[in-house]
Amino acid sequence: METEALRQGIISFFEDITKYYGCKTEITQGLVSELDNLDANLTAWNLSEFDLVRSAYRNTGDKFMLEGKGTYYEISAERIVDFKKPGRNKFEFVEQYSETVFRITKIRFHYKY
Repeated sequence: METEALRQGIISFFEDITKYYGCKTEITQGLVSELDNLDANLTAWNLSEFDLVRSAYRNTGDKFMLEGKGTYYEISAERIVDFKKPGRNKFEFVEQYSETVFRITKIRFHYKY
């Protein structure tokens, strides 16, 4: 994805996120070593569900954060290499942590409108 389009997509996501406050939020996180070959059997997946109560940008460490009761999740802004909106109220971030380690974060909001 082109750098400016990536940047604008991420900014738009966080500018509009307040409309999802109070919504059930699902975050599915996967650690992969081959981004081009997403084999579910070779990926470690985690799922969290919570009602979104707050989001922010943490300047120290350049992190985007999402928070709910008993849940705190961060995405490293400087490590984002891809961002998609694969469906209505669904978003996907890809962070690169090394040459061969990627974290995929899929966010789904159960939005009533």
